[in-house]
Amino acid sequence: MRLTVIGTGYVGAVHAACMTEIGHEVLGVDTDAERIAGLTCARPPFREPGLSEILRRAVDAGTLRFTTSPAEAARFGDTHFICVGTPQDPDSGVADLRYVDAALDGLLPHLRGSGYRRVLVVGKSTVPVGTAGRLAARLHVAAQDGEVAWNPEFLREGCAVRDALRPERIVVGVRSDQAEARLREIYAPLLQEGTPFIVTDPATAELVKLASNSFLATKISFINAMAEICDATGADVLTLAEAMGQDSRIGPRFLAPGLGYGGSCLPKDIRAFAALADELGQGRSAALLRQVDEINTRQRTRCVDLAQRLAGGSFADRNIAVLGASFKPHSDDVRDSPALAVANAVRRRGAQVRVHDPEAVDNARAAYPALQFALDVTKACEKADVVLHLTEWPQYQELDPAALAAVVRTPAMVDARNTLDPAAWRAAGWTLCAPGRPRLG
Repeated sequence: MRLTVIGTGYVGAVHAACMTEIGHEVLGVDTDAERIAGLTCARPPFREPGLSEILRRAVDAGTLRFTTSPAEAARFGDTHFICVGTPQDPDSGVADLRYVDAALDGLLPHLRGSGYRRVLVVGKSTVPVGTAGRLAARLHVAAQDGEVAWNPEFLREGCAVRDALRPERIVVGVRSDQAEARLREIYAPLLQEGTPFIVTDPATAELVKLASNSFLATKISFINAMAEICDATGADVLTLAEAMGQDSRIGPRFLAPGLGYGGSCLPKDIRAFAALADELGQGRSAALLRQVDEINTRQRTRCVDLAQRLAGGSFADRNIAVLGASFKPHSDDVRDSPALAVANAVRRRGAQVRVHDPEAVDNARAAYPALQFALDVTKACEKADVVLHLTEWPQYQELDPAALAAVVRTPAMVDARNTLDPAAWRAAGWTLCAPGRPRLG
């Protein structure tokens, strides 16, 4: 089947490439000519394990092409996936739908007389409830038998290719049997492998992504709230999380105390969901979501305060090494990165800060030019008074504590991700502190 994917950012590029892997011919569409040129040469605009290989395979085979022309997209096929971003409005917190509207605007003039019997526009972007209905009314003017369906994405940065090719579930919100049948055909190879296929109305499908991300954010913030309680009582949050996670009703995933969540999805989605709840007159629900967001943001300040105590009460004349810049490991994405927020806050309190990251230094330098960066862990830690472990890259867990102790000025570590081995670091002479684990300090 021939599919178009409108928007070649993170979701669009992964979706386009992975659709070719399950047997489709795909045309990727974007207004960014530079990005299209890179993708045409099989160069993705971001780091994602496995994506470059799939892109190269599909481009070489001719099953994946890219264009800046909406007219070419309308001619190419009758199923169009909208995969553009929905950034947060900085004032209201609501999702900004300008790119979603622009994607449809680009198609509409070219759908008239396109020769296709039924146009299906499939939204994958994270949007407020009612977006599909609004777009459907506009589509109907250009293509009376056209339909808008919603098919939310559930991609996790760092393992998005795996998530796309082996999804835990596929959710489609449709208004007709014909739309359901076409989406079943598109995803047939995945359904044959047993992937659950949940069919619902567009409004429910629009809610699924927001509700899922908000629940995950709530789980992360809950265990971080427990870390605050552990700091006050002398309890150990890791043991607490382990014990809670053994309960099958709770489970261990996302019970990772530390610096909290970041990136382009969870923070944006929970704020947009809170704004939506307000618009719907559900203020009590919005209050819960905002409290989750506030707890998460508070972890960054708590980490800075912990580092300052470890530095002797002041950052003046102190060298601080920061391990990690990306918001999570196996990604070069620094959007709303807790690590960089902490690094910059420490700098603003007077410290000299050097940041290391295996993949994200270029993006981090562009976002925070006032920070210093090092391409080598040892160089970042040279003469450091405190080392902050802020992104849980495997490379940092494999560091030799004794070797690192030889290059710092003071062997003091804040393990903000609670993933280092306290016994090994303390045996090498380090003072190691971690949120929710007061007995380490």
